[in-house]
Amino acid sequence: MNRASKSLLCAAAGLSLLSAAGCAAGEEPAEAGAAPAESPAESAPASAPASSGAASPDAAGSGSYTDGEYSGTGSYIPPSGTSEDVDVTLHLEGSVVTELEVETSQKNPTSKQYQREFTSNVKEQVVGKNLDELDVDKVAGSSLTSEGFNRALDAIRSEAAS
Repeated sequence: MNRASKSLLCAAAGLSLLSAAGCAAGEEPAEAGAAPAESPAESAPASAPASSGAASPDAAGSGSYTDGEYSGTGSYIPPSGTSEDVDVTLHLEGSVVTELEVETSQKNPTSKQYQREFTSNVKEQVVGKNLDELDVDKVAGSSLTSEGFNRALDAIRSEAAS
């Protein structure tokens, strides 16, 4: 389960609790149902960033990362069955990514093509964003490289948390 799925699951659970609380307080079920319907709609349009919106308040690291340069490695297994690595180095200032470097293992010719596309295009989705907001999905047709990238980000979050 990826970070965005977890955030959406948590949001749905929270809305269920809010709905139940509204009914318990004597509100009409239609009103209680209306509030949760609005909340997911607000979260859904910014799904990648909205997981950030949902993740930021709940995340322990929200706004509490130490400035500096961090590196992490994430792995994934493409259809070739050969484990591929994604090495990520980034610089944080005020929990915002200001610089990004990505290197991939490029063990398989097909993976190499996707990894090249990924590394050429991922900066625009990452630089300038808060570390808690990052959950890269698919970049230039590459979804598996994103898995490794997100795993590297998780390692960096753990290291950078103050």
